[in-house]
Amino acid sequence: MSSNDMGPTSGGSRARSASGHDLGPLDTQDRARLAQKLTPEQRRILLEHGTEPPFCGGSFEDNGVGIYACRLCSLPLFQSGAKFESGTGWPSFFEPCDPDHITYVRDVSYGMERVEIRCRRCDGHLGHVFPDGPPPTGQRYCLNAAALELLPEGISGA
Repeated sequence: MSSNDMGPTSGGSRARSASGHDLGPLDTQDRARLAQKLTPEQRRILLEHGTEPPFCGGSFEDNGVGIYACRLCSLPLFQSGAKFESGTGWPSFFEPCDPDHITYVRDVSYGMERVEIRCRRCDGHLGHVFPDGPPPTGQRYCLNAAALELLPEGISGA
């Protein structure tokens, strides 16, 4: 995996994903304003890179149709059709709705090497990606349920 390093482009215009979403980083004030709506557990996970216990998050059991978006900034991350039961206790997806919406970071914490995934727009911690998922990608994006919100079909989070 490579890191997606797109910030604002020259000339003051903001970077946009292939699907048309604003990827420009949030300024400190916007991030703080958005963080006010989070519960303490959501803040711990998204802002402090925490992990929730398995089999506990609402998005784990949620089988609604729509887009799973970043709970902090509402950037669309995963389509409900890419969700699968991994048996791990965390919501799992085999591909993001737009690869530009995810940042990949090498994580060597806890004596292991993993690939952390973060929201491209707000840098919120989402979870990790592993190379043991189902076809067609072989990837398992293992997310913290507290980092996600399900947006019904027709809501874009742009």
